[in-house]
Amino acid sequence: MAQAITDVKTFLEDARQAVVELAEFEKQEETLAQEEKKRLRVLETERKAVADAVNSTVKKRRDEIEKSYDDELGKLQDKLKRTRTRREKAKNQGIKERIKEETQELHAHNRELAVRMRTLFQSDRVPFVCKSPLYYALYFPRGFKEFLTVLITFAICFLLIPCGIYKLLPEQKTLYLAMIYGVDVVVFGGLYILIGNWTKDRHLAALQEGRSIRSLIAANNRKIAVITSSIRRDRSEALYDLEKYDDEISQMEQDLEETAKKKKDALNTFENVTKTILTDEITSNSRAKLEQLKEGHQEVESRLHYTETVIKEKRIFITDTYECYLGKEFLNPEKLDALKHILDNSTAVNLSEVIAEYRERGGK
Repeated sequence: MAQAITDVKTFLEDARQAVVELAEFEKQEETLAQEEKKRLRVLETERKAVADAVNSTVKKRRDEIEKSYDDELGKLQDKLKRTRTRREKAKNQGIKERIKEETQELHAHNRELAVRMRTLFQSDRVPFVCKSPLYYALYFPRGFKEFLTVLITFAICFLLIPCGIYKLLPEQKTLYLAMIYGVDVVVFGGLYILIGNWTKDRHLAALQEGRSIRSLIAANNRKIAVITSSIRRDRSEALYDLEKYDDEISQMEQDLEETAKKKKDALNTFENVTKTILTDEITSNSRAKLEQLKEGHQEVESRLHYTETVIKEKRIFITDTYECYLGKEFLNPEKLDALKHILDNSTAVNLSEVIAEYRERGGK
């Protein structure tokens, strides 16, 4: 409850002292707040540096473990790849040798037939042109491939060539096309008949026997192709002596599996044990400095809290004790000094008269 002021001078002096003390504590609060922020920044920076050192060291050690195992796994994989390549080469070589062995009689027969045909043609003086596959396809065709060869040859001679010549003419007329076809039929048709009559009339028997020989060779080639295809499709590898490669591959695959398992175990051990040890070692090296920084921050923080509490109490005290009489506008040292001066040098005897005279003198 507010009480009447009996000693105005003492009241003003006490109010001034309370305001001054509050201002000093507020200034101290500002200084302590800045100091607390500074110390907190230093503490957080040190904590971050320790955390970064922990993370960097842990990552580096983990990466080193992974790289060591990955290098070893890479060597094993390269070795396994090379062994599989050697096995594949050995298998392919075995297939080639098997094909050669199972088709050697047919190849030998073909060589005999080729010698026989060459001797026959030499003895009968058959022209060189008659030895070509195209000649036999045109004059003694047998089988789908040779009939297809005849069809393609006739298409080139009696369709593609005349049409091509006709397209190259500067002026295209139906008459020109008919003339081109007439010349084409005479040239190619006549040439076809001429070669046929010339060779068949003189060497028919040799050519017919040559036809039989070529058919035998073609039949043998088909048999060789069938045998080759059958061998290549055969999934059995027992004939190729690949057991040593399979043993090596099996051992390497087992080494790969064991190394991968060791890598996994090593990483698990690192995460569950080594990582903790490294963290403790790095943290322990900085623990003393961190504790010192933490204690320094806590000390300033405690002083700041104490100062804030004192300021709060003083503000409440000033509000309850002085502000209700003076108002907020007079709660500063300069105005309180002015009021005290008026009290000492005027006829005012109470606070209201002092304030009134202050306002009359132009005070604000």
